[in-house]
Amino acid sequence: MIRSDFIDGLIDSFLSYISDIRGYSETSVLTYKIVLRETFKVSEFYEDGDRWVLDITLYRIEIASNNKKTIAKKLSAIHSFVSYLENQREMSIKLIADESVKVPQTLPKPIEERYILEVLNDSTIEERTIVLLLYGLGLRISELSSIKLELLKEEWLEVRGKGGKVRQLPMLPIIHRSIELYKKSYNPKIYLFEKRGVAMSDSQLRYILTKCFKSKGIKATPHQLRHSFATHLLNSGARISDVSELLGHTTMATTQIYTKLAESKKLKEYQESHPLMRS
Repeated sequence: MIRSDFIDGLIDSFLSYISDIRGYSETSVLTYKIVLRETFKVSEFYEDGDRWVLDITLYRIEIASNNKKTIAKKLSAIHSFVSYLENQREMSIKLIADESVKVPQTLPKPIEERYILEVLNDSTIEERTIVLLLYGLGLRISELSSIKLELLKEEWLEVRGKGGKVRQLPMLPIIHRSIELYKKSYNPKIYLFEKRGVAMSDSQLRYILTKCFKSKGIKATPHQLRHSFATHLLNSGARISDVSELLGHTTMATTQIYTKLAESKKLKEYQESHPLMRS
């Protein structure tokens, strides 16, 4: 783990640079200071070989409700800081979750809990299972479509995410029960979601999801449910590092991500934090 005084030192040197060398006003320097402090409270900063990685995914989630102009200014401040580190401190930086400065399209506004619960309470078993997996585990739609029955356990689901990274996700009881009911109704053979022995495509699953939300007058996408999962957990007190692992954003040995997690505080906190445990 990177020491906080090291990060503080980098921020302070950057602030001195834009104040003394670049001639920024006191107001601008203070704004940069506030943004960077906010960023590093929820972001990950670590060494990866010969470069540094700054993952601001959770910060993007945190500021998603800000207006576009405010988001653009905050991301611009982060860009300036990264440029300083690269050009003045000769550090190689990889910035993650910064696809767009002007329009944060990758981080849509989270769906309110009450709307999600409303859909869950009035949906088919297929719709319910899809929503529960996306919102209950924070899955990507591509991860949902590739779930094989052999990877489903009573308390765990093995997911292969981007770059082939594997993570073990703890399943809430409500998710497990829905899956079992779905299996009895649809009798899948290989994939959890399949039609005539072939895995359902991302677009097929996306259509089912958007249709069931649309019936309630709500616009929703798989991407929104994934970020609603993260946002609601954070708002309920879950630890940032745990949420990041559940989303599959950290780089760590995949076989050790959740070693003995069933007996750990982490699983207990996840279960207590997720809104589905209160429904």
